[in-house]
Amino acid sequence: MGGTNPDRGKSVSTVLGRRLGGELLRMREAHGLRQAHAADALTASVAKVAKIERGLVPIRDPDIRALCHLYGEEGAKALDKLLILAKADRDRRKARGWWNQYPELQQMVEYVALEDIATRIRTWQLAIVPGLLQTPDYARALAVGNGSWADPDEIDSFVESRMARQARLVGERPLELWPIVHEAALRQLVGGRQVMREQLGHLLDVATQPNVKLQVVPYLGGAHPGMTSAFTIVSFAEQGALDVVHMDTTSTTLWLEGDTDAAHHGQLFDRIARLGLAQRNSVALIGEVLKEL
Repeated sequence: MGGTNPDRGKSVSTVLGRRLGGELLRMREAHGLRQAHAADALTASVAKVAKIERGLVPIRDPDIRALCHLYGEEGAKALDKLLILAKADRDRRKARGWWNQYPELQQMVEYVALEDIATRIRTWQLAIVPGLLQTPDYARALAVGNGSWADPDEIDSFVESRMARQARLVGERPLELWPIVHEAALRQLVGGRQVMREQLGHLLDVATQPNVKLQVVPYLGGAHPGMTSAFTIVSFAEQGALDVVHMDTTSTTLWLEGDTDAAHHGQLFDRIARLGLAQRNSVALIGEVLKEL
């Protein structure tokens, strides 16, 4: 990673930092302690503790161990989760990844940076194929339909950046991806019939990868708990580690960083998965839609 990080040494709030800081804040308050107690344990200022709990600064492993000792949370499982998340946050802050050269990513930069260091992603999509599984022509048709860019060069750059993200699905440490899509995403003619034929064919190919578990929720599934919104759960260690939830709206990106929100969406995802078709049946449905085109 060439160059220096312009954010190094500055107070910068990050998604992972806020997630970790929020967990430490919860522990402190659960034991009725003040920030001054945490500051004494760290031989630091109250201002530093406040920055840690707000996710503004990276946290060293010795500081995490000291705080867990103070809060009586020294169990190996709980401590390991915090240490893993702290390392991920430090790596994220130091990274000057390929995504920084694409201003077209706009508010997706933080998500893509986290995707790059994630170990597992679970995503539920109502109307579109997930970005990690899109073909170039499908991604381009989405960008044109979105109307955010008038300059064709910007659209080309956006598509290029989206394809670059897909490198995470292969290599020495491939991302574990569990996408669940509604049947509507398969039938929406994004870019026309030829574009959709190529896109559905690509889904069939990707579904053969051992690190991808693809499911479809069919129309015949009826009402289900995921009807109101799409979301993505990003994990940085083994199942049960501290997760963050990402959601897109028409005007902004929303991060749900609390333990309660992460647990709720994890349970919601599992409920949707139980209503979805098994992977072999999902692949069969994709094949049927492809034949219809």
